[in-house]
Amino acid sequence: MAPSRGRLRPLGLDEVKITGGFWARRREVNTTATIEHCRDWMERVGWLANFRVPVTARRGREFADSEVYKLLEAMSWAGTEFDTITEAIASAQEPDGYLNTNFGRPGQQPRYSDLAWGHELYCYGHLIQAGVAQARARGEGELTQIARRAADHVCALFDAKGTPGVCGHPEIETALVELARLTGEQRYLDQAALFIDRRGQGALGDGEFGRAYYQDDMPVRKATVLRGHAVRALYLAAGAVDVAVETGDEDLLAAVVRQWETAVARRTYLTGGMGSHHRDESFGDDFVLPPDRAYSETCAGVASVMLSWRLLLATGEPRFADLAERTLFNVVATCPAEDGRSFFYSNTLHRRRRGTAPAADVQIPRAESSLRAPWFAVSCCPPNVARTLALLPGYLATTDDLGLQLHQYADAEITTGGIALRIRTDYPSDGRVTVRVARSPDHPWTLSLRVPAWAQGATAWLVDPDGGRRAVAPGTAEVTRVFRPGDETVLELPLRPRWLGADPRVDAIRGTAAVQRGPLVYCAESVDLPHGHEVDALRVDPSAPPEGRADGSVVVAGEISAPGDRPWPYPPFEAPPTAGDRTGIVLVPYHSWANRGPSTMRVWLPTVDSAS
Repeated sequence: MAPSRGRLRPLGLDEVKITGGFWARRREVNTTATIEHCRDWMERVGWLANFRVPVTARRGREFADSEVYKLLEAMSWAGTEFDTITEAIASAQEPDGYLNTNFGRPGQQPRYSDLAWGHELYCYGHLIQAGVAQARARGEGELTQIARRAADHVCALFDAKGTPGVCGHPEIETALVELARLTGEQRYLDQAALFIDRRGQGALGDGEFGRAYYQDDMPVRKATVLRGHAVRALYLAAGAVDVAVETGDEDLLAAVVRQWETAVARRTYLTGGMGSHHRDESFGDDFVLPPDRAYSETCAGVASVMLSWRLLLATGEPRFADLAERTLFNVVATCPAEDGRSFFYSNTLHRRRRGTAPAADVQIPRAESSLRAPWFAVSCCPPNVARTLALLPGYLATTDDLGLQLHQYADAEITTGGIALRIRTDYPSDGRVTVRVARSPDHPWTLSLRVPAWAQGATAWLVDPDGGRRAVAPGTAEVTRVFRPGDETVLELPLRPRWLGADPRVDAIRGTAAVQRGPLVYCAESVDLPHGHEVDALRVDPSAPPEGRADGSVVVAGEISAPGDRPWPYPPFEAPPTAGDRTGIVLVPYHSWANRGPSTMRVWLPTVDSAS
């Protein structure tokens, strides 16, 4: 994205390159395996064939077109060839710009006959984002032209004098703003702003889950918390930020910040995941965050990163980068398997049963797999992760009139505006981040480094190029000077594992504790337990500090003892038994779980002094 205003300016993929470490490995798998895996499956299940007109029988859900467009966006950022897909899409576009394989053809419902559930405008949103990605990554091409024709069609039909509707699934709003930024065409921004202002007027009706499901229960400016379907809510908020930034609407921006703050404080999982309801994929009420029923859809994680990034650019406040980091490492990175060819749709924090591995050649219903699955009937998440990983370098750094800011840490090279930096780090395995200047202008500028909020209670250190060493608090650490080639600034982050508790209003996890090391949330997995025990047999002792190991795992003190069966599970209350012998219990990063076969898993672990 390229906002025309805001506190910070993002860098393009030609200015930031991730060269090693955690994210480089995942991006390599994304490029060499995941993108082609998604393309193969879309061909196999007929979603690509839907564009090859005439088509005899359309396949896939009503929004299947959008998955193809997300794949094309990923391919644009990754530099993968997609001309044959683009040609098929071009052949399916109508002369007036309309493009959808599920409506308007013989035997199908008429165009825009189901705005609440049809996803036509939603699909345009992902098409437009793919077209913008092509233009920014490779220069304008046929996909960009297809996207512009579709956007012109939408503006002609849904402008202030036309159809007064909105889509049941927000997405087109942020896409239209991006197209306005790319082309300089005001009508795209105006249409996005119109869609934002129309939301909450009851145009979509009550529906099965009520108007809050698609955020049509109240205007965006009046809402105080993210609610309803999590992905819809987050996409809408992202679009509202884009409109607010481009139009200078401080009230609209403040409304979204208020919603983000409340949702983070009351409706977000430790992993950064959002959405606790399975039936409608939605946010629950405040503090309703059961770990074993966490839906925490991967697409909601992607959308949360998108929203946090936009708020960071608009305000410059590091708290937004903090949530983006948490979500990237514990939701986005958790979705794909190590080989990049199977995925989690939802991201539970407590798996009670081991389940079975799905067949590699079978499409399964969404969220039904106890392990990662190769493909879903609703496969929105795999291409969404693919496009996010392909675009990931763009989330690392920004600039402003004062200098350059680092928000996410990875081994990387940055070249922009006369500044060239080499960043060396093995983050998050190691907390040392070394920033070496390779080129610099001959005047003072400020290098800013985010000190994550998770470092609270420990000491982070900043070493400047002169060797001065000072403690830095969570927020932003800065060095301002005339930098010379060879100058190094070092940030030392305290990556010791530590115990975390929870707000007592989160009923589902009272009497439990969790472990976090840096940005990584940890979990117990049954494959690390002796004698065939499951994770529900664990009791941990938070009075003993967790110990990090060289392989990235953490060992905590606790007990393993399966409770005995009772004829009735509600006996008279008894004080917890005296702690017995302690043993070492191995915890692993949450993002790595379920890569070693069927297992049970738990993030929030009952404590030895708890009767639960």
